[in-house]
Amino acid sequence: MPSLTTPVRVLATLALVSLVAACAPASSGSDGAATAPAQPTMADAPSTESSADGATAAQQSDNDQTTDLSAVRLALEPVVELEAPTALAVRPGDTALYVAERAGHVIRIADGAADDEPVLDLSAQTTSDSERGLLGLAFSSDGDRLYVSFTNTAGDSQLDEYRMRGNTADRSTRRNLLLITQPYSNHNGGNAVTGPDGLLYYGLGDGGAGGDPLGAGQDRSTLLGGVLRIDPTPSNGDPYTIPQDNPFVSDDDARDELWIFGVRNPWRFSFDRESDDLWLADVGQQAIEEINRLPFDAAAGANLGWNVFEGTQRFSDGGAPAAIPPVFEYPHDGRCSVTGGYVYRGERIPALHGAYVYGDFCDGIVRALVYEDGSVVDERAFEVRVPALVSFGEDQDGELYALSLEGTVYRITPS
Repeated sequence: MPSLTTPVRVLATLALVSLVAACAPASSGSDGAATAPAQPTMADAPSTESSADGATAAQQSDNDQTTDLSAVRLALEPVVELEAPTALAVRPGDTALYVAERAGHVIRIADGAADDEPVLDLSAQTTSDSERGLLGLAFSSDGDRLYVSFTNTAGDSQLDEYRMRGNTADRSTRRNLLLITQPYSNHNGGNAVTGPDGLLYYGLGDGGAGGDPLGAGQDRSTLLGGVLRIDPTPSNGDPYTIPQDNPFVSDDDARDELWIFGVRNPWRFSFDRESDDLWLADVGQQAIEEINRLPFDAAAGANLGWNVFEGTQRFSDGGAPAAIPPVFEYPHDGRCSVTGGYVYRGERIPALHGAYVYGDFCDGIVRALVYEDGSVVDERAFEVRVPALVSFGEDQDGELYALSLEGTVYRITPS
């Protein structure tokens, strides 16, 4: 998350994720780092027809409904006004929306109104300067446990678990799962998602500054610059269990928690509720914003290339073995920090079914792309704009929401 230069835009450079909490970069996503010259092609990476695209036909295309972006007309319906909302999650068995406010509150939204009391108040424990704050939340598959990802007062990334009692989190049940030292105040990542396998996925940026000065992206001995996969169940005195099918459990030079590496600042990632494909938006450095798609079975151990590559362009010397290029990228053309979203699986907008919906923090325009048979076959911008577009959300029915860091939570509806 880039530095915050105006009260509302901290996310610009982190591309959205960076901001997750604060939100807007001082310059268009460059983090003031710009170093390596951009060169044309991903020399160390496979072609865009990589093995990660080895999904079944059922995963790659939807046979039940036809995606037709040219027929899509969208509108934004304001749901509620909050204080700098940064993330949205739903709880199994509950039709309400749960929204994180950057300063450290989790708010429950039912029938278009916020509950009188917060689900959880972490404001005394949360730092929200620069790209910091309460950046992510998720629920366990049974809805009994809440996971919160935030920047603590020491400036480090913290992932905690709470038991739910009714509609609130029981503070006496807090368990710290992870505490990760952050060398800089940006690129904290912070997205937390319960995956289709019921395990917890946690995204971390490369540690910050600009250009990845620590080399975290290609260093598998650190948790920075990666997406982690853990079982939150305690084991042998440890706060969580390492899944034995994690890709690096037998590698003495890598962290067992790592599931994916080579990311700069993943903002955000989600799983397609029908195919389980992972969609991950990674905020760029100075030139390129990227969107990655990985079939679930092919994602373990994937290297997304940073900081050797920014998108498909070479960023630095060195190697990125078997780096997988993004399925889509775009330049800083008034956009500066990608905000990842969801594959639409709702019913209210049939022509959008199966399209990946995303945006950019800087221009706020809601966009979608269609991925079929190994490539993006359509990409559109819609005539709706969310100021300071920091995050998207998905409800129990697969309908989508967009969050403005300026305060409004919007429902995306057919026009």
